[in-house]
Amino acid sequence: MATTTRPVLDLPPRTKGCCQPLPGALPKTTAAELARVFTALDDPTRVRMVDILSEATEPVCVCDFTATFALSQPTISHHLAKLREAGLVTSFRSGLWSFHRLDPEMSPVAAEAVRLIRAAGRSTAS
Repeated sequence: MATTTRPVLDLPPRTKGCCQPLPGALPKTTAAELARVFTALDDPTRVRMVDILSEATEPVCVCDFTATFALSQPTISHHLAKLREAGLVTSFRSGLWSFHRLDPEMSPVAAEAVRLIRAAGRSTAS
């Protein structure tokens, strides 16, 4: 089998950032907040939970989520913990049960994510 060689190009060394000026990057804190929200919403069940919470007029009991999604209470609690860590949900206990609602003090980034989820849910319901 014949071996072919490619010619070596004699190019000048590349200068970092020489091709075109780029716009400034997102501030690190904004990027971290976006990543936290996107990570929390990187599961269809959690997106659906946020949609339910966005429509709920009262806090939602964990038992209602287990019935809706046919998932175990520990699995639902895991999903809710991820949403709480991202600043999307707040929770409180009453007796044996925990209740959950959207965090009224969520960041603008989280609020925009909820708005998009609601808009998507409403557009597909038609």
